[in-house]
Amino acid sequence: MTETLPDLLLIGCGKMGGAMLSGWLERGLSRAVVVEPHAPAAAAFAGRATIVADAASIPADFRPAAVILAIKPQEAPATLPAFARFATGDTLFVSIMAGRSVASMRAALGDQAAVVRAMPNTPAAVRQGFTAAFAAPGVTAAQQALADALLQAVGEVAWVTEEDQINPVTAVSGGGPAYVFLLAEVMEKAAIEQGLPADLARRMARATVAGSGALLAASSQDAADLRIAVTSPKGTTERALAVLMQPDAWPAAMSKAIQAATDRARELAG
Repeated sequence: MTETLPDLLLIGCGKMGGAMLSGWLERGLSRAVVVEPHAPAAAAFAGRATIVADAASIPADFRPAAVILAIKPQEAPATLPAFARFATGDTLFVSIMAGRSVASMRAALGDQAAVVRAMPNTPAAVRQGFTAAFAAPGVTAAQQALADALLQAVGEVAWVTEEDQINPVTAVSGGGPAYVFLLAEVMEKAAIEQGLPADLARRMARATVAGSGALLAASSQDAADLRIAVTSPKGTTERALAVLMQPDAWPAAMSKAIQAATDRARELAG
């Protein structure tokens, strides 16, 4: 159903920022101003949003209900102060920057800034994203509801009660699509090694990963139960899983990977 979203200011229009803007436009967006110094990145939205190169070029009469920070976390210290004029408490700031803490954003924007930290993932581009979010103290119920509506435009939303929980969310959900794509990549390579034609290996790996994800989404069963259902005793899948589930194989590797990504998110806190 089409709804009307209030005026928004989007800082950064890369893949994630662009995916979210597309979702908001589909929902019915009153007015959007996009700050994107690299014009080609926002070209797809010409005519549907006002595209400007920097904060100084934002129309003087523009008063956004929310400012969405979709830049790289390393760019925050130099970028955010230019938008401090909006941080009166009435305007909501929604950050999708990995790692950047509420404290670091308020240091750049001012103590009055109402901040929601969120971590969407790239399936947002097809409205199948998952976003976990944290509302900092001072965010009103109405502002949290606005953030929820904005994030639901690109997929499922869950709220966490502790800010630090956003860091493992970043590691699991934010980076998760890359891990899944790696799975498709290595399955394709292994299929070719077993003598299958490259085009068949590619189609098969992609369809298997996508189809399994769809089955998982449609099922109320635990992932472990679905895995067991596929695994016939003394069959081929059981033989493969005996390799993958060795203590030093997938379980340990994934645990180490999530820990490494969580640690990096904390390093980016600023």
